[in-house]
Amino acid sequence: MKKRVVLSLLFTLFAQVLCAQDSTYVYDGKMYVVGVSEYKGEKIPHINLPPHFAYAPVRFKNKRERKVYDRLVYDVKKTLPLAAEIRTIIIETYEYLQTLPDEKAREKHIKRLEKGLKEQYTPKMRRLTLRQGKLLIKLVDRECSQNAYQLIKLFMGSFKAAFYNTFASMFGASLKKCYDPAGDDWMIEQVVVKVLTGQL
Repeated sequence: MKKRVVLSLLFTLFAQVLCAQDSTYVYDGKMYVVGVSEYKGEKIPHINLPPHFAYAPVRFKNKRERKVYDRLVYDVKKTLPLAAEIRTIIIETYEYLQTLPDEKAREKHIKRLEKGLKEQYTPKMRRLTLRQGKLLIKLVDRECSQNAYQLIKLFMGSFKAAFYNTFASMFGASLKKCYDPAGDDWMIEQVVVKVLTGQL
C-alpha cells in the first residue's frame, strides 16, 4: 500500500515538473513534446517515447557460438550504415528523376550517378569481407523493401541487373536474396534492432 502511495506521489510531482517546463521534457539529450490527455475528468501529461524492444539475454553453448555472435554484431555495425546510405541515395535519385523532362535526361543522369557511385563506393566495398557483402545485400532489402536485383533493374534495366547478379554469383552471393526477419534472419534482425536502439 505504501509503495502505491509513494508511486502516485512521485507521478504527481513528475507531472507538475513536466507542466512547468513549457510542455517539453528533456530525456537523454533529446526533446520530447509532452501532450495532454484527459483521464476521469482530469488533464494529465503524457509522453510519447520511442519504442523499446526487449529481447531475452542471448545464451551461448560455447565460445564458438559467442565468437559467431560477436562477429555478426561487428558485421552489422559495419554494413548497416552503408545500407542506410543506399536507401537515402535511392530515395533522392527517385525523387530527382521525377523532375527530369524525358527518358533521355533520366538515362543521362543514371549513367552519371552510376559512375559517381562506383568511384565513391568501390573502395568501401573492397574493404568488406565476402560475409559482410552477403549481409549488406540482405540489409539493403531490409532498408529499401526491395532486394538489390530489383533496385538495379528499376534504375538501370534488366541487362545490368542480370550482369551484376552473375558477377555476385561468382562469389557465392545473390542480389536476389531477400531479408527474412521472422525466419532465417531472425538473429540479424535482433542485432540490427539492438544496434539501432543503442543496446549494442
